Amino acid sequence: MRVVIVFLLSALLPHSLSHQPDPLAWVYTRRSQGHYYGSLQADTAGGACPDECDCPPTFPIAMYCDGRGLSTMPTIPSRVKYAYLQNNAITAVPDSTLANATNLVWLMMHHNQLTSDAIGKKAFLKLESLERLYLQHNNLTSIPSNLPRSLRDLRINHNKIEKVIAADLEGMDNLTILYLNDNAVTDMGTSLKALKSLTLLDISGNKLTKVPEALPEHLHQLYLESNSIDALPESFLGGFTQLQYIRIAHNQLTDKGIPANTFNVTGLVELDLSFNKLERIPPVSTTLQHLYLQANQIKEFTLGSFCTFTDVSNFSKLRTLRLDGNEISLEDVPSESSICLRLASTIEI
Repeated sequence: MRVVIVFLLSALLPHSLSHQPDPLAWVYTRRSQGHYYGSLQADTAGGACPDECDCPPTFPIAMYCDGRGLSTMPTIPSRVKYAYLQNNAITAVPDSTLANATNLVWLMMHHNQLTSDAIGKKAFLKLESLERLYLQHNNLTSIPSNLPRSLRDLRINHNKIEKVIAADLEGMDNLTILYLNDNAVTDMGTSLKALKSLTLLDISGNKLTKVPEALPEHLHQLYLESNSIDALPESFLGGFTQLQYIRIAHNQLTDKGIPANTFNVTGLVELDLSFNKLERIPPVSTTLQHLYLQANQIKEFTLGSFCTFTDVSNFSKLRTLRLDGNEISLEDVPSESSICLRLASTIEI
């Protein structure tokens, strides 16, 4: 087990962070000479390593096929748990391709040329142990059918997805991370409602005009920037129990579109409302630590947005406040601000 952990860390961390000899040095040496040694493996159970890939003899449950110029899926031996197929030109995943790879835990297929029509409806159906699936930077127009319900980390950002329906994510009780950013999504309906374990949701860089309905209550990070949202729903944050980071920058928010005291809730650590159309500073909780309001149309520094009253024990915990690119100057900041914002190390106006 110790060998597995060492290899996983070696594969994930930058080489500069490791002071130990690189156990994959033999792979890099052979590769620089134009050779691949997929046949050098300690275990051939479940099939031989494809010639175009590397299966290190000291880590036979991993298969490295990244950056090989592949246009088709190689055969994955059944013993393999970690398959690296990123940075190729793979266009399709037929139903039969992964039928033997039932032990996969990680499948990395980002930066390929996959299209939705070329992914079989049952392609991922038998991968009942799969936890990480990376499909970002492809040409997908929809979320593939029958994704494993075991997934914990799904990255499908930088594609061409226009719509997400409930069936796409139904039953994914284990999913904690979902990257859907930089697609063309206009509507999500209530598709996120069933994701009971989701802690990070990134749907920035889409074409949303409103906040999706029924967001999972255990979210810790919510990224909505670079959409066309002009208003927030009533009790927007009322249903969350652990939300700490919200980014809604680069939208169309106005003062009228933010219900009273929307952000005056405890628990928030960071709030980014920059590059919107706000004319006032919205009231925020005294526990907020980082507030970004740059590039709005704010005309007044309202100290009451941070402190309704100030004394020894009641003051804002803000450490970062960005107000640059608005219609106020340093002269607009009241002298009492130094008491209310006593912890702020960065205030830009």
